[in-house]
Amino acid sequence: MAITEILPGIHYVGVNDRTTTRFEALWSLPIGVSYNAYLVVGEKIALIDTVEEAFGSRLEANIREAIGERKIDYLVVNHMEPDHSSSITALRRLYPDLEIVGNAKTLQMIDGFYGIAGGTVEVKEGDTLDLGSRKVLSFHMIPMVHWPETMVTWCAGDKTLFSGDAFGTFGALDGGITDSQVEADRYWDEMRRYYACIVGKYGGPVQKALQKVRTLPVETICPTHGPVWQREIPRVMDIYDKLSRYEGEPGVVVAYASMYGNTEQMAERVARELAAEGVGPVRVYNLSYADPSVVLRDVFRFDTLIVGGPTYNGNLFPPVAELLDRLAARCIPQRKFGWFGSFCWAGASVRLLGEFAQKMKWEPLCDPVEMKQGFSSDACGLCRTLAGRIAERRRSE
Repeated sequence: MAITEILPGIHYVGVNDRTTTRFEALWSLPIGVSYNAYLVVGEKIALIDTVEEAFGSRLEANIREAIGERKIDYLVVNHMEPDHSSSITALRRLYPDLEIVGNAKTLQMIDGFYGIAGGTVEVKEGDTLDLGSRKVLSFHMIPMVHWPETMVTWCAGDKTLFSGDAFGTFGALDGGITDSQVEADRYWDEMRRYYACIVGKYGGPVQKALQKVRTLPVETICPTHGPVWQREIPRVMDIYDKLSRYEGEPGVVVAYASMYGNTEQMAERVARELAAEGVGPVRVYNLSYADPSVVLRDVFRFDTLIVGGPTYNGNLFPPVAELLDRLAARCIPQRKFGWFGSFCWAGASVRLLGEFAQKMKWEPLCDPVEMKQGFSSDACGLCRTLAGRIAERRRSE
């Protein structure tokens, strides 16, 4: 069996992208990303999802390597985001009799994005498509994971779920395809980062999707990004379950920004005192320089967030404000929250951080710390007090 034949009659025909530096023109890709597509071969052949159009010629070559000159009968579109759908027009030219399979919202989007309205098959929840040779596909809707048209495709005979963006991860595939062929440990932080950046707002829909998936005897998960999951399915499910319930594990993120280093000294002191109190792990990020996707990843992962920043033009220092905007957009319902700030002549940052906590309905861990002008022994003592109160709350739980 070729390494790209995941199971008899199920072929991986996706591609790796090691050149794009920003996913969605926002999120860093230090180890690349894969765009996964799959062939299911019975008496008829279905292609499940496509790849970003810049890699369309590689997709075509991979298809021909798997099936030669045989034609593709169906294209199943689980998700319409262009990194998975933008090769549809080229495939329709290559296979003019190709029928495109999707739900009603998918088909509307195909018309809207690519002007394709004919040669389509609309499917609803539980509908099936028989390819022959025991390859029967069924379709199940998981709206808002993370677009409204999203669905998954289930091949019962092979106990294989084609899951779209669900259970995906950043990171190109290094040689292998399945989690037993690649270094799986490399992808766990990339999965958390992917979830926090791309799916993070939609915890409720992800929970509904997990409930639906758990009714199926899944032995293989084929997502549109990252490895094909077989051995690690329980861990994958657990990570997505915890992230979608916004359930943080014990740990503290200290996220700050500083113009001239005084607020930075507060952050360093808070982190040092937390460590001295035995609170950890602690992750410290300077928001003026840190990768936003990494900060979001750890805010989703850990249960405690401490934010600090100076007052700037009567408002929050912009890098701090940007973090708060990203957190609010993801509707995280609970985090243990502490905050600190500084000012020169008129303070605002501490008040505004407190208003953010109220808006998010987060319970403060302790009173905030506010420093006027330069870092001093008094400020050092205040930071020690803040860390001590956080430690007390942690020990009392």
